[in-house]
Amino acid sequence: MSLQPADFARSDNPVLDRLLRAAGQQRVAGVDLSLDRIERLLTRMASPHLKLPPVFHVAGTNGKGSVCAMLRAAMEAGGKRVHVFTSPHLVRVNERIRLAGTLVSDDEFAEALVEVLNFNAGQPLSFFEAITAAAFLLFAATPADAVILEVGLGGRLDSTNVVPKPAVCGIAQLALDHVAILGPTLRHIAAEKAGIGKRGVPLVIQKYPPAIHSSVAEVAAVRGAKLLPRGEAWDAGIYEGQLLFRGFGADEPLRLPLPKLPGAHQADNAALAIAMLKAQDQLVLPDSALRSAMGWAQWPARLQRLPSGPLADALPAGSELWLDGGHNPAAGKAVAAFLAEREPGLPLHLLCGMLPTKDHDGFLKAFPRGTRMTALPIPGHASVPPAELARAATACGMVADEAGDLSAAIAGVSGPARVMICGSLHLAGEALRINGPLPA
Repeated sequence: MSLQPADFARSDNPVLDRLLRAAGQQRVAGVDLSLDRIERLLTRMASPHLKLPPVFHVAGTNGKGSVCAMLRAAMEAGGKRVHVFTSPHLVRVNERIRLAGTLVSDDEFAEALVEVLNFNAGQPLSFFEAITAAAFLLFAATPADAVILEVGLGGRLDSTNVVPKPAVCGIAQLALDHVAILGPTLRHIAAEKAGIGKRGVPLVIQKYPPAIHSSVAEVAAVRGAKLLPRGEAWDAGIYEGQLLFRGFGADEPLRLPLPKLPGAHQADNAALAIAMLKAQDQLVLPDSALRSAMGWAQWPARLQRLPSGPLADALPAGSELWLDGGHNPAAGKAVAAFLAEREPGLPLHLLCGMLPTKDHDGFLKAFPRGTRMTALPIPGHASVPPAELARAATACGMVADEAGDLSAAIAGVSGPARVMICGSLHLAGEALRINGPLPA
């Protein structure tokens, strides 16, 4: 099987597949972050990014996808039509573009890519830039009340960062990831993420350590963004089984149900989404929509339980199968904390595959010593060799072995266990492709 770059795609639709291949062959080697190429292309395309409804722009290392899911749920609960652009996809590339609530069809996607490639006329362009341009084209042509844009990588030079005046920008949790591209420290990464700030536009952020906060604040000041930090402009906390949100001039806290999305960290993601909605004035929603969003929001491969399907059904009776695409140390800690809160009685068994660009040692150290782990390759992608990943797990005090694929790893689970497929969104996508349900 040929290995493909992490940000690439295939399709079962032959026309769309041919166009996706063409989009991946526009001669940008590696990761070369720049706004020059996308701005040149969008100008040729009559600037569809300037013809969008109010834009909600979300950056962050972990949690930005969940924040986007919360935003979408709140808007749709309020009766709004919403476009959404997220990345990467899990199973089908169509997952990246949602038009007024519905995943883009193969035909719509193919038609947009034809226009993008024709306007680009063979000039250098990354795959992600091509997909972003296609999304802007589709969003501008389809009526909606709002657009939710998830940053692909970083922020300052990400191709989503061409919208000059979003309704609001937000930054979720910050952690070390993509250090070879964004910089070696959290201060570097924070500065890159803060680069989505725009003059006069609210920039809503979580509470960070002082050095990280100062890095974000410095960039926000230079860019003229209206910085709205948690703990100052707004705050939230869990009290008596509810999420209490305070801020933006309200006399009483807004009381919300806890998010249905699993994991204690989802309360923080929900709070950021609420703060972003409260900070802007272009899309008005009733508080009832915000409450409904807590139960409506869905985000596949984030602490997702797979109750049935070919993989789940192949486990020993009494087992649980879970799935999470987190792939850095902070995500590992979130997954480990969630698993620690589950009812005891089932031994934990990780099925783990990771890209070579990720900190696999840091991820594995989040889990308790003695944890059982089976190391896997990631189909279709360059990944840490299973033998190397197993050695790293053993060094962390785990009991590790290897398997050639997910089915073999599932077959190697002996006795009832709580099985967590983890370490990569690409591995998570493979699990959903085999087991279902497909993201919809």
